[in-house]
Amino acid sequence: MNLNPNSARFTLEGGKIGVLVLHGFTGSPASIAPWAKYFNQLGYTVLAPCLPGHGSSWQQMNKTTWQDWYKASEQSLLELQKKCDRIFIAGFSMGGALALRLCQVRSSEIEGLLLLNPSIHDRRWFLKLIPLLKYFIPSIKKGPTDIAAPNPIKHAYGRTPLKALDSLRKLWQIVQRDLYLIDLPIMVAYSINDHAVDPANATTVIDNISSVDIREVVFENSYHNVALDYDCEQLNIESKLFIQDVLSDQLKQGSDFNENDLVDAEFDSIVSGLSLDESSPTTYLDELDGIYEVERFKPPNPRSFVLNKNQRLSVATLIASAMYLLAYNLTEFEVLGLWPVVIGVSAAVANLIWDTARKDDDYEDGAAI
Repeated sequence: MNLNPNSARFTLEGGKIGVLVLHGFTGSPASIAPWAKYFNQLGYTVLAPCLPGHGSSWQQMNKTTWQDWYKASEQSLLELQKKCDRIFIAGFSMGGALALRLCQVRSSEIEGLLLLNPSIHDRRWFLKLIPLLKYFIPSIKKGPTDIAAPNPIKHAYGRTPLKALDSLRKLWQIVQRDLYLIDLPIMVAYSINDHAVDPANATTVIDNISSVDIREVVFENSYHNVALDYDCEQLNIESKLFIQDVLSDQLKQGSDFNENDLVDAEFDSIVSGLSLDESSPTTYLDELDGIYEVERFKPPNPRSFVLNKNQRLSVATLIASAMYLLAYNLTEFEVLGLWPVVIGVSAAVANLIWDTARKDDDYEDGAAI
């Protein structure tokens, strides 16, 4: 069920050239509707799916994973293939990551790829805490929509679901790993003033794909969502020229790797979400290792762990930080935002590690034992 206005998937009938348009994380087809409708004005058949968990609520999105979003994207591609002879994929933000993954697995079925502010990594240090925080905090508040133009339409959630975000990080890892498999003609368009996705994402794509023909487009007047911003006309024109050049064979697919790479990529896409049992029978070398473990010196059992006053203070700081996060998440209590938590947790964890490591250490640095 779609609760956000204009968030339902849509299909625009046209000719035998098809364009699959994929929206971004927490967004909906409303975020790319003007771009998609322009493709249709050119005479192309357009399909813009609403990915699972999107267009309803962030709570529902927290129940989905990147595999769900990819499966829906792949099914939409197959649906479009029934109507069209030649297909392009256009992906915005996270939709760019999904588009790249589709091309890594199904490049022979796709004519070209258009990326708009693609999202394939986020190297801010605090995102490394997401795998832990997602068990305690279901979502966090988002800032204002990253559009320079005034009065943007509602097209995304106001909160970021953390379980879904952690799954997105796993998609990023796979897409980055297999960027070399991309040999299609590609247009990489990005904003230099994007506050949601670092423009370095676009650079990462350009520097690591195998495509011979790469068209780079830069937007100077728009923020993240260009399709709803000042440079939307430039986006449309550049997209039109790119597709026309591919269709006229001015831009062509490269061939820097063999078919075995594509087979490996498809196999990886199947098993990436599975947990494999890597156990193996015990070998003679394993037995030798066992003998070595038995005969090696074993230190005496450590004493039971008891917190001292300093460590108890650190634990108390962690608990206080968790309570602050809970209040921040469930109420309007913000004060200084998340910085008190970041500072408190960092200081407490660092102090616990240091204090525990140095406890009862009577050895002088550099002394022989």
